Amino acid sequence: MKADKDKKQANKNTARIIGIVIILLILLFLNAPKLLFFLSPAQQEAVKLFDESYFGQYIPVQRQEGGFDFLRVFALIFMIAACWAVYRVIRWILEKIQFKTRHGDTIKGLLANVIRYGIVIFAIIYGLNMLGADVLTVIASLGILALIIGFGAQSLIEDIFAGLFILFEGRFYVGDIISVDGFRGEVKSIGIVSTQIADTGGNIRIINNSDIRVLTNLSEVSSVAVSIVSIAYSADLVKAEKVITDMLATLPERYPNLYPKVPRYMGVETLNDSSVDLKVVADVEEANIYNARRMLNRELKLALDAGGIEIPFPQVVVWQGKESKEEG
Repeated sequence: MKADKDKKQANKNTARIIGIVIILLILLFLNAPKLLFFLSPAQQEAVKLFDESYFGQYIPVQRQEGGFDFLRVFALIFMIAACWAVYRVIRWILEKIQFKTRHGDTIKGLLANVIRYGIVIFAIIYGLNMLGADVLTVIASLGILALIIGFGAQSLIEDIFAGLFILFEGRFYVGDIISVDGFRGEVKSIGIVSTQIADTGGNIRIINNSDIRVLTNLSEVSSVAVSIVSIAYSADLVKAEKVITDMLATLPERYPNLYPKVPRYMGVETLNDSSVDLKVVADVEEANIYNARRMLNRELKLALDAGGIEIPFPQVVVWQGKESKEEG
């Protein structure tokens, strides 16, 4: 099943690449018809005329009695396809660029977002030009329309400015683990309007940038994984402490990705009714805090079992009175 899905995805990617190459080649030939050496000079001139008529400067649409202008529709469809192809190429180039810092990855993601919006706006304005609209008039109208919309879309403007402040102030970057309104997760993308955060379960929350008012960046400092283990009152406390400290000393070598340094035994945390609670903490990266805690619990259990240290469990004592025995 997975192999079939991967094959379909590979075929889809191959078809997409072929389509992009074809579109870019057509775009190149339209701008340089002399590269079509197999065409006659008259045919090359016809290609040039087609490019100037439908992709050149503003030319009013001529209302002809001949019927519908299918070439203009074809040119419009090709222009949209060309914009899509150019965006895919730019996005592929950005994906190939690798940065050593999270700040660079954040800039790259935001740049891709801006380019996408820019290409869409360009396609709309250029498409209107191809349909015969005056571009200057359209841009002036968009300016007036932007002022009108601005009064009714204040939240959108707030999101955009908040996104810029997040970027320039460096509050967090892509790859950081943050907590916003109790939701903890890794920053997947920072856009112009919203930010995407994914928790450990893969759930993605999209938060408007203007709604990120109070947050905690958990990636700026090392986090602490805490484990509490209980032993029985009858157990040898000194022996248990030695077993724990000896085991902790081996963790950085056995699990270097989880424990950059030796976890610390903090001592007796609580004297409960039926157990003595011992506390162990480990300095870990925030991304590994849950895995480090689970592994720490596991190793403590195995070490205490190997050392013969009893870990108590709740026991229920049922008392049966004398009258109950006689009735039985």
